[in-house]
Amino acid sequence: MKELFKNHIPLMKPWLGTEEWEVLKDVILSGWVSQGPKVQEFEQAIASFVGVKYAVATNSCTSAIHLSLRCLGVREGDEVILSDFTCMADANAVIMAGATPVFVDIDEKTFNIDPVKTEQAISEKTKAILVVDQIGLPADLDTFIEIAKKHNLRLVDDAATSLGAKYKGRYLGANGVTTMYSFHPRKMITTGEGGMLITYDKNIAEQAKILRASGASVSDLERHKAKGIILQKYYVNGYNYRMTDIQAAIGLVQMKKLPDIIRMRNEQAEYYTQAFSEIKELETPLVPKYATHAFSSYLLKIRKGEEIKPKEIINKLAEKNISCRFGIQPLHKEPYFNNRNFSEDDYPVTNDVAKRSFFIPIFPGLLKEDMDHIIDSLKEIFNEST
Repeated sequence: MKELFKNHIPLMKPWLGTEEWEVLKDVILSGWVSQGPKVQEFEQAIASFVGVKYAVATNSCTSAIHLSLRCLGVREGDEVILSDFTCMADANAVIMAGATPVFVDIDEKTFNIDPVKTEQAISEKTKAILVVDQIGLPADLDTFIEIAKKHNLRLVDDAATSLGAKYKGRYLGANGVTTMYSFHPRKMITTGEGGMLITYDKNIAEQAKILRASGASVSDLERHKAKGIILQKYYVNGYNYRMTDIQAAIGLVQMKKLPDIIRMRNEQAEYYTQAFSEIKELETPLVPKYATHAFSSYLLKIRKGEEIKPKEIINKLAEKNISCRFGIQPLHKEPYFNNRNFSEDDYPVTNDVAKRSFFIPIFPGLLKEDMDHIIDSLKEIFNEST
């Protein structure tokens, strides 16, 4: 890994070490490497941390979102409202459920879906709202809970990037809304790939466990632990969305690191925010009073009216061995949706923020000297542009 990131500061780097490597020995030698006891233990660890009864591990967060939509009754012909400023995986999950994604503009300061525009987008076909807690910042969940109740809609929360973030003092998933997390390497903790569905609803949890295992009425763990014959039945069609015990063993080690990961990311974000307050051309992330940010990413915006563009900044930082990326791009502009004939007038904020934003490195293990190099480099770039 040291060679992989040699001579440059990466956008992110997962915090993995010998601890994760060592736990794999017992799993491999146990002979149980697919979904089994370690997955169950990892589910219990996540549920305990968040403060909920049920957690269902999957092979990705996309799978978890898909399962949540299916368990909540989303079907072909339905519409699901979601942010235009998010990952294609959210739209994919809606499409996989047979529904049509309806994109809505965002709040300029939080980068999260705009509740007013969400309510305006509700139609007779709307079945659910998919809220996204973007880049580690919780959306204003209570507002969306009220909208969902008012219009008799299902509500799900994509907290893929936000494990450890809190809404009004509670971890996401502990607010009564079915919630999903991701364990991709760019997220808060990683299992390589993987996801988790969090819910208070026993029926949703049980149904999700059946669906993730091809629709089998009995899990692999139950079958293989049994001394007698157990024959599963298939009452519904399902999917192979199972997590492996190899992944779960890594996840259990990562969970022990999570409190430090949250602390370090917030300390780094605070250091950045203080330093960038001296660059008048930049806007730093807002953290509303209701939220505790996880800072899975740090997104900067160039203020309106400035001539310099993210592409120029990213290229100049690359010359200084600093890896950065464009901000999230509008989903409605992706080639897949070319036949939808979206109106650009419906997404002015998303379009604007996408043109003015860029991600900079933030991750556990990022050295202060590296952060200073990033800060000094940005100051130099903006001084040159004036």
